Amino acid sequence: MILVPRATSARITLSTFLSVLLALAVVGCRRTDPAPSSDVARSDGAEASKDEGKPKSENESGEIFERLEPFDPPPLDEIDATANWIDQPVAYGRDLLAERLKSHPPLVSEDKALSMKNDSEESNEQIYSVIRQLPKSDDQVDWDATYIHRLPGEANSLNPLMISSVVDFELLELTGLQLLSFDTDFTPFAPKWAIESWQTSEDHMMDKFVLRDDLTWSDGKPVTAHDVAFSFQTIMNPRVTIPAVRSSTQHLKWVEAYDDTTVVIFHKKAMGSWTENIQFPIIPKHIYKDSVDDDPTMENSDYHLRFLNKPVTCGPYKYVSRKRDQVIVVERRDEWWQQDGEKIRPKPYFRQIRCRILVDPNTVLLSLKKGDIESCRVTAEQWLTQTNGKDFYERNTKVRGLEWTEFHVVWNTDRPYFNDKRVRKAMALAFDHQEMLDTIFYGLTDPGRGPFHPDAWMASENPKAFERNLDAAEDLLAEAGWGDEDGDGVLDKRVDGKLVPFRFTLLSSETPTAIKICTLLKDNLSQIGIECDVKVTEWTALQDKALKHQFDAMIAGWGAGTDPATLDNIFKTGGGRNYGQFSNERVDELFELAQAEFDRGKRSEYYAELHDILWDEQPYMWLFYRPSLYGVSKQIRGLNFSPRDPFGVSPGIHGLWKPSGT
Repeated sequence: MILVPRATSARITLSTFLSVLLALAVVGCRRTDPAPSSDVARSDGAEASKDEGKPKSENESGEIFERLEPFDPPPLDEIDATANWIDQPVAYGRDLLAERLKSHPPLVSEDKALSMKNDSEESNEQIYSVIRQLPKSDDQVDWDATYIHRLPGEANSLNPLMISSVVDFELLELTGLQLLSFDTDFTPFAPKWAIESWQTSEDHMMDKFVLRDDLTWSDGKPVTAHDVAFSFQTIMNPRVTIPAVRSSTQHLKWVEAYDDTTVVIFHKKAMGSWTENIQFPIIPKHIYKDSVDDDPTMENSDYHLRFLNKPVTCGPYKYVSRKRDQVIVVERRDEWWQQDGEKIRPKPYFRQIRCRILVDPNTVLLSLKKGDIESCRVTAEQWLTQTNGKDFYERNTKVRGLEWTEFHVVWNTDRPYFNDKRVRKAMALAFDHQEMLDTIFYGLTDPGRGPFHPDAWMASENPKAFERNLDAAEDLLAEAGWGDEDGDGVLDKRVDGKLVPFRFTLLSSETPTAIKICTLLKDNLSQIGIECDVKVTEWTALQDKALKHQFDAMIAGWGAGTDPATLDNIFKTGGGRNYGQFSNERVDELFELAQAEFDRGKRSEYYAELHDILWDEQPYMWLFYRPSLYGVSKQIRGLNFSPRDPFGVSPGIHGLWKPSGT
């Protein structure tokens, strides 16, 4: 599994640059949330940031974050008199997509598109132009339809605050609420189904949201501004271990509910990525207010166990059943979209969504061909060799698009093997990247060149993909003190007076793609005297080891966040998802400088420098950027690609629908 988080906030729209932890198996991946191709996983100490004046907290997991300081929020009328509020967009994601599609009409008829084989760029564009469309009218929709969605792994948690993987993000999109959503261009907007208005103060130090008064939790209780404030306070409770969400939320000074519908968010300072910081999920205060102090895990007590598999929700869908490692079923909440027989929100397209948990890519493709799922990623090999026959095209078609998700091997820099960047560079020089691209991905993807995709606005143009050079790798290892003192053929080095052999364990998810990559690396390293033990690890155990830094090296991946600032949780000293415990003062400084800027041009300069430093330091060995290769039932419409895959931005899964009569 390759770890992937649709990076913090991610799809949760919490996007830590994906910041999403996800096993390769999971990924195949929403944050993350991580893994190569469709079958690798993505993953989402140390001294704190160098800002000595900021009070820090460290919880039991070793996460370091800025704790809250006392703050007395001013009266609302005083705020309104001085804020010079700037109105921000409030919209339905489906409406924004419909507007975008006006300039992307179908290129061929529906019958022709569904009868074609996708065997060229032209055919791909024609098929995609048809299946991406929204309905022209409600009469076209099968409102009683069930959609069978594939999840690449089990959810880490159904508690919105505990999300840390792509799977968690996708389930939150169906059932939960965040104050902001993002369109395909990563432009933020407040979801109109929950928010009446959103305003930002002229100095960017405050945001005011007015919630709608007709939204309820699935137990019938109203959703209020008090839920928003309580959620923030729980996230910032140092006793509660929050795997991903806190990374951005810690930049907030306070969240105050002034009445049932009005909430004001106070920022510690004006930040260019301020919209990321308010991307935290909402939980019901009436459920958790009396239980968090007794059980800060929010899942171990008898009381919390009641909500572990069937939590209260406020989104378009509610949980109806869950069989671990098999299926999670959600159902449309009629009270969400209508009230007293009147339509108050756009009706969700599916009556029920069945989320089947399937890890093995061969099982996934077989399930698609049989109709047991209705969309899924396919591997490069499957795209080229297993999706061309009648058994595939009878029910399905396929499309491909661009995605910014990257995969890598993360080195634990606290280990004696990887605490020297010369060694980390030697690993990249010893690995046969071209063989991986040719034999595992069949030329359908590009080599990794750092944390930012080459097409992204913040990427540096400098990083050049590594080419295999064993002589250069051996020279770097020798410079770093690795030789063969005992003559057994394995490199070794004296550490604190003890001879340490260069033998390490590389953790992999259970997916074939991840295992193939790890096996190739093992074989490559053996040629220069390094022993690499590949250990295939179940996803939840892999995630646990990542969080606790209990590993030497691990294959993983991160999806794109809506802002590069979310990477500070991954590469900044003490970041909650800095699994490799990397630390660099200039990197920490660049994150701070970029956060203080609102001009994208200047911000891009800071992030490009940061990109160059990370490429030079090689805390990760970047492998490849995942292509979006999808098999889709011919009954499904509304699938649209984005840098975060089809489900990483709004409307995402809520844009999918089935035509009536299919």
